[in-house]
Order: sequence, then C-alpha cells, then structure tokens
Amino acid sequence: MSSVESRGPQAAPRRRVDKRRAILDAAFTVFARRGYAQACVQEVAEEAGVAKPTVYNHLSDKETLFRCAVEASADVLLAELLTAVEHLRHRAGDQDPRAALTDLAVELARICCSERAGALRRLTYAEASHFTDLADTVQERTARRPLAALADRLARLSLSGQLRPCDPEQAAGHFFALLTGPLELQSRRGTRAVPDAELRATAEAAVDVFLRAYAYEDERRASGGAER
Repeated sequence: MSSVESRGPQAAPRRRVDKRRAILDAAFTVFARRGYAQACVQEVAEEAGVAKPTVYNHLSDKETLFRCAVEASADVLLAELLTAVEHLRHRAGDQDPRAALTDLAVELARICCSERAGALRRLTYAEASHFTDLADTVQERTARRPLAALADRLARLSLSGQLRPCDPEQAAGHFFALLTGPLELQSRRGTRAVPDAELRATAEAAVDVFLRAYAYEDERRASGGAER
C-alpha cells in the first residue's frame, strides 16, 4: 500500500473538520456584516465557497449556524488571549515586571480592539434577547478563563517576589479593568481602528497604575509613585 493510500482514511475527517471551520468563519463574517435577521444561509455558503446543502450537512439550521459561529470566534479570541498571558511564564526571570506586564497589556489591547473582537461584542449584544445564554458563553471564553490564567501568572510573580503579596484573582480583575475600561471608551468614538501608539499609551498607563498598587515600594518609587 502506498503512503498516499495509507493516509486516505484520515484525510476525509480532516477535510470535514476544515470545511466546517471554513463554514463557521464565513458565517461569522456574514452575520457580522448583515446581522442575524438579515443574513441568509445561501450567503454564508457563497462566502465559504460551498453549496448551500453542504452548510446544512455540517450545521442543521440557521440558529445553530449562528451559535456555533459565535462560539468558534470566541474560541479564537480565547486562544489568542491565553497565548498572550502564557508569555508571562517566559518572562519569570525578569527582575522588573514592568516590561513584561507592559508587553502583555499591549498584546491584550491589540486583541481586544481587533475586528473579530469588536464584531463579537456587537453580535452578542444585538442578539442577547434571542440567544439568552450566548453572552455568558462568550464571557466565559473571552473574560473569565483569561482572567483565571492571568491570576495564576500574577500569583507566581507574587510568590517570586516580583509583586507584593495579593489576592491574585482580584489583581487580575484590576489589571483587566485598568486596560479594558479606557479601550471601551476609545471604541465608542467610532468604527476607526485604534492606532498602535494609542494602544501602547493605554497599556503603559494601565500597567503604571497597576504597579502603584501591587509593586513593592522600590518599584513604586521608580515609577514616581512615592512623589505623589
């Protein structure tokens, strides 16, 4: 049996998974562009480059298609957020946590201001009355699980002496709030993308305030906190 033939049984499931992913990506694009009520399955099929019956073979109806598309996009954001937080592990040897936390804040800001994140927020809010449990599902993926991961990283920074002793879950909540609060205000100015320089300035300000609360005295003094 040739190597090509031996790969045959595994190829079909992989193609099916890839096709389902392409359909969900296309569905999210269409729903974000048109809204749930105005979008149609035929448009999703055209966006995905498949026949309409193929969409129904993978997702049974429009409601299921919408729900799965939103959940899949939330999973993409979750993976990006967890990857960003995990990078703190590789910076554990830094004596000064400011640089590592600033890099993290910049990356989290970029993710939160991405086109996908904005579309996900709009769709979730717009359809909250129809899909009553979807907001909680999105929150679990894009907020609670990343917060738990950050709490674990901050706990390790505290144990290593890089941050003062603290409640890591509370500290993680403060970190996210300091970052996402200003970003939320910026996003309400319009649909324009937030410039990189503005994202960095917001991230640096969030980290500065965070360290004034959670750093040891030497770090607070270095940031100018002792003079205030």
